[in-house]
Amino acid sequence: MSIFQRIAAIFGAKANKALDKAENPNETLDYSYQKQLELLQKVRRGVADVATSRKRLELQITQLEQQQNKLSGQAQKAMEMGREDLAREALTRKSGLDQQITDLQGQHEGLQGEEQKLTMASQRLQAKVDAFRTKKETLKATYNAAEAQSKIGEAFSGISEELGDVGLAVQRAEDKTASLQARAGAVDELIASGALEDVTGSSKDDISAQLDALSSDNDVEMELNRMRESLPASSDKQQQSLEGEDKQ
Repeated sequence: MSIFQRIAAIFGAKANKALDKAENPNETLDYSYQKQLELLQKVRRGVADVATSRKRLELQITQLEQQQNKLSGQAQKAMEMGREDLAREALTRKSGLDQQITDLQGQHEGLQGEEQKLTMASQRLQAKVDAFRTKKETLKATYNAAEAQSKIGEAFSGISEELGDVGLAVQRAEDKTASLQARAGAVDELIASGALEDVTGSSKDDISAQLDALSSDNDVEMELNRMRESLPASSDKQQQSLEGEDKQ
């Protein structure tokens, strides 16, 4: 294959693909149906033209037959008047009309046959056009349904892809949240154990907590003793009661 043939083949393939993409089956079917209707109209017009020509021949034949009858009457009248020469002339003219009538009748028979053929062709074409119209509407309905299903499938496919992306984003968010929670728990454990210093001062180790508790108890005892010393010495019961309460 030469380079020009390859180029032609490539352009032909691309053009065919572009045509397939641009072609709308509904429009193609409607166009084909319109063409068939136009053809049927032409056939019917042909039938009408042949019928008109046949009718004209029938009128001409009728007129010639009327002339023949007239010439026969004239010949009979001439014989009655003793004018054989006029009768002969009338009969001669009548004989000439016979040949014309015969020729017209032959043409009439030919037109009748042609008219019958065209009428049958028109009827067959009408049946084909009706059948094609039914098939066309069926194909259009099937194509439209398939196209709608295809669009729905594409829409669902797009939604599935979007949901897949959302699912991945949610998974990433959950993983990141779990990682942060684990990190925060580990830091709290390190601070509580004293391995990691709490610069905010909000957390203390166990020893510091126990020392603070002892210091608080000493402060309470010192305050109670100060309050005992301030009480009057004469109220023994009250003193004993307070001592009992202190013991409790």
